[in-house]
Amino acid sequence: MTITLPLQPQEEARLVALARAKGVSTDALVREALDRILAEPDNASAEKTGLPTGADLIAAMQASPYREVNLEPARDRLPVRDIAF
Repeated sequence: MTITLPLQPQEEARLVALARAKGVSTDALVREALDRILAEPDNASAEKTGLPTGADLIAAMQASPYREVNLEPARDRLPVRDIAF
């Protein structure tokens, strides 16, 4: 299948420059981007509602500059009294 994608001259120039910087052809660069898109799970229902997905949360957490922050809540043992039956 062949898909024709009309690009503005500045878009085409940027695409060519990015491909050269990576040392690949423009076709390979576009194919790499397409492969990433196709590898994503189908989030069509979440996109329709506009709600963030679990994938969005994971991406946000992985992009955090504060990876050393522990997100686990502190778990202390509650005081318990002995009960006589």
